[in-house]
Formats: sequence, structure tokens, C-alpha cells
Amino acid sequence: MNRRKLGRTEIEVSEISFGGVEIGRPYGIGIESEADMVHEDEAVNLLQRALDKDINFFDTAHAYGTSEVIMGRAFAGHRDKVVICTKCQSLLDKNMQMLSPNEIVRAIAVSYKQSCRDLRTDYLDVYMVHSADLAILENKQVAELFTQYKENGQVRSIGVSVYTVEEAIKAIECGIWDVIQLPIHLMDQRTSAAFALAHEHGVAIVARSVLFKGILTNRGKDLHPALSTVNKHLDKYNQIMKETGWTLPDLAVKFALSFVEISSVLVGIDRMDYLKKAVEVADGNYLNDSQMAKLKELQYPEPEFLNLNEWRIKGWLKGH
Repeated sequence: MNRRKLGRTEIEVSEISFGGVEIGRPYGIGIESEADMVHEDEAVNLLQRALDKDINFFDTAHAYGTSEVIMGRAFAGHRDKVVICTKCQSLLDKNMQMLSPNEIVRAIAVSYKQSCRDLRTDYLDVYMVHSADLAILENKQVAELFTQYKENGQVRSIGVSVYTVEEAIKAIECGIWDVIQLPIHLMDQRTSAAFALAHEHGVAIVARSVLFKGILTNRGKDLHPALSTVNKHLDKYNQIMKETGWTLPDLAVKFALSFVEISSVLVGIDRMDYLKKAVEVADGNYLNDSQMAKLKELQYPEPEFLNLNEWRIKGWLKGH
């Protein structure tokens, strides 16, 4: 598998990054409880097979249940072969307000210590703020604390996980974050507006949600009648799929990999066939300029509607 530079850092990462949330806690369409999840021993085997297949970039977080522990087991004795990205615990309280200055120091320190313990390592390759909103990005204390971890050699690079283009641009303009993880997929491409600025500043982009949490796979078929416009929109990709011979998830991953500004694409992997497919798709054969232009035209016209949390609350994802 090809590797790409992680922005201005000296780190090189595989084009596919192993998304670790699914192996640590129930997550995604159709996964309702631990009974639906892969067994821990199987997860360890998956991680090790991923490394065998040249995936060297592994993403996890303090909030991903047992994910860090499982990765620690899988990579014991192989630490020098993997690039691990993890994220600290939330810096917001239950009312979604910023923690106090003392609480922020403690939250970051406790998270770092616990992550290193669970991952069986004495340093992190990428240490991120999880769900960094504008208030967090404007907080100088947070930036200074993460910078200190980097200067002390406790982490090789620092970054933020964001949701919106406004947050991504703010993070780039801060000038200290090396890596930004953000969502982008065929139907909602709004965050791509920050890519040129990131590239100009040497900030790495790691793409997540490229399969729209399963909507852009077989799990997205036969959606609730309230989502009929989404169903119809998915049919618009059939022509390019026919031209290329790719499936919809193939097209979704290759679309993200066709952006030169993206260092790696996060793919949730909790089955061996998902791993095999992810490796096969990252073959260096991506979209040409004409195809990319066409896909940019085929964004969903109302991306604000593409809110899985609201769909779940309204009962539109039952059975998926």
C-alpha cells in the first residue's frame, strides 16, 4: 500500500487508516450492543493482519471503549512499526460547556497517561483534541498544553478532530496543529473548502466518515420512506460506478483518496472481508479530474439534512 506524508511532519502513513471505534464500542448502523461487535481476540487478529497488509496508521480514542487496550495487545512488540493516533477525553462538561482551566489540565494529563498505559507505549505519534469546537480552538490553554506535550517529546505531532469547515479553517489558522481529522463523503463535501488552506500551511488532513457510517455501503439500501430523497440521490452514482466497475463503497473511498491534500482515509474495520476490501481499494487507481468534477457536482443539495443522529432519534434508521 502506498504511503503519504502526514503534512509537515516527518511521519509517513498508509493511505488507509484503521478506524478503531468499531472494535472498542457499539458504533455504526446496525450495531446496537456488544453482542453485535467483533470479539476481542478477533479484533487483535484483525489489527495484526492489517499491519501485515502494510496498513501502519491506526486511529483510536479515549472514548472508544476498549479500543486502546485491544491495540495495545495487538501491537505489543511491534510499536516501531505502527503510527498511532489517539484523542483525549472530552474537554466539555455534561452541559457542553468548557471545563475549568484546572479541569482541562487534569483531563488532558489523565487521558494521556491512560492512553499510553492501555496502548503499552511511552509516546504517541498523533495526540488529538476530540471534537474540537470553535470555543476549544480559541482556547489558548489547550493549544499551549498540547504544544508542551510535543516539545517534551511525549507526542510526535498534535491535532484536532473537527466536524465543520469553519472549525477546520480555525484550526489551520491557529498555526500549531499538525493534523486535522474531519468528515467528508460523496454526499457531503463541505469540509473540502478547507483543503487548499491546509495544504498551503502543511497541515495534514485525515478523512473520516467516507462511507457515511454505512449509508454508502449495502447497509444503506432500502432506507426509511422519510429518506426517499437520499435513496434517489444514491442512484445518481450508478453511471460512474458502471464506467469504472467499482461498487459504491469503492467509489466513496477512492473519491477521498483522490484528494492530494488528504494524507489518509479512515475506514472502520471490524471484519476480515472489510480489511481485505480496504486494502484492495487503495491500489493507486483513483479518479481523474473529469470524474472528480462530476462527483463534486453530485453532492447532496441539502447537506444539513444528512444528520444521522436526528435520523436515529426520529426512528428512521431502525433495522439498519
